[in-house]
Amino acid sequence: MIDPDGYRPNVGIVLMRDDGRVFWARRVQRDGWQFPQGGMHSDETPREAMLRELREETGLLPAHVEVLGNTPGWLRYRLPPRAVRRHEAPPCIGQKQVWFLLRFRGEEADLRLDATDRPEFDQWRWVDFWYPAQHVVSFKRGVYARALHHLAPLARSVAGAGAIPPPAEGLLPRPRGPWRRFGRRGGG
Repeated sequence: MIDPDGYRPNVGIVLMRDDGRVFWARRVQRDGWQFPQGGMHSDETPREAMLRELREETGLLPAHVEVLGNTPGWLRYRLPPRAVRRHEAPPCIGQKQVWFLLRFRGEEADLRLDATDRPEFDQWRWVDFWYPAQHVVSFKRGVYARALHHLAPLARSVAGAGAIPPPAEGLLPRPRGPWRRFGRRGGG
């Protein structure tokens, strides 16, 4: 499902422990690390897609998390030219994402990267809140920084200001236009 502007609707998940550290996972057979994320089905709301992706990529169920909040609309990023699949109609030039902050309420044994036949990740660890914005693949850094910036006040309400300090100078990209709200079925 690609919108008229060439963006694929997607959800991103920031899974956080009470100490402010966040779940960071390595893509299967790749060196790239990222947050759990995935595309929305045409009949899903962003929240429904988030819960499905959470289960598929981490093995966690709704009972293992508390939803603290989400970005108020779509955050977009463009794919690098080498990653655009021009043979598809319409071509996908990037992703538009709604990001969710989840408080981890389960046990570490509840995290199962092999919950599906085709796992997305093969390793994971807990990292400092701002770490992903500086260490994800370069074309996703801006969207990660914007998502974390928006979700940081919610994270501080759980972990405290000491665990979630202000971002390092230069971490946040310059603002990019107004938020684009999403509708019930994820329309942009």
